[in-house]
Amino acid sequence: MSIQTVGIIGAGTMGNGIAQACAVSGINVIMVDIKQDALDKGVSTVTSSLDRLIKKELLTNDQKGAALAKITTATNYEALKSAQLVIEAATENYELKVKILKQIDAFLPPEVIVASNTSSISITQLASITSRPDRFVGMHFFNPVPMMALVEIIRGLDTSDQTHSKVETLAKKLGKSPITVKNAPGFVVNRILVPMINEAMFVLAEGLASPEDIDEGMKLGCNHPIGPLALADLIGLDVCLAVMEVYLKEYGDSKYRPCPLLKELVAAGRLGRKTKHGIYSYSK
Repeated sequence: MSIQTVGIIGAGTMGNGIAQACAVSGINVIMVDIKQDALDKGVSTVTSSLDRLIKKELLTNDQKGAALAKITTATNYEALKSAQLVIEAATENYELKVKILKQIDAFLPPEVIVASNTSSISITQLASITSRPDRFVGMHFFNPVPMMALVEIIRGLDTSDQTHSKVETLAKKLGKSPITVKNAPGFVVNRILVPMINEAMFVLAEGLASPEDIDEGMKLGCNHPIGPLALADLIGLDVCLAVMEVYLKEYGDSKYRPCPLLKELVAAGRLGRKTKHGIYSYSK
């Protein structure tokens, strides 16, 4: 049976982005969060994003209305029972993800596929705490989800061919270009990207250049659309730090040591765009 309804756990940046991508593509969405305020904010973010697409003449008002009608919200996991796929898009925290996965695994019908949008945590490890490791998969979207074409589909040790095929088909239906990845810390893109961001932080901390010049150098010299420090602010400095800490633990290689400046900024609550201040200020 094809995937007609997707449950999404988490209404934050990634969760509401995935919800938008699904809804615009005609997929029913059940977005769940523990707080109604978070759900309201998530739907508001989707609405604003759709309005921007209308201004760019990439979407019509009728299409916006149809997409929003596809999204329902709930503050309890029971609402996810009608989904054929549930995507966990909570904060990049292993203990939190385990807690959520154990809770939903207990009552979801056995045929439901569960995916994690984790950017660094082992899919095999997450799958092992559920009763459906063959129907568990990584589905790593990239921020901003509505604009980014890539989805990494990560196969855990026990992920079945059928599960992989269904998720790959859904990704393509969303207009994404999926790549298939074996399970390993950081998978492919973030394994390369986040250490590059961490190295840019070291360059900044050593005073070799200003943030602006570091970013401009990488944009002009490597043809990147956005500099690594600006990208770190977009991703969230806390997320970057969490990913580096996973690499350091899993690989045991000092090359993955998080830059002390990155740790200090996170400790100060300067997490990037989401807090209006990271490496750059976004208060204006």
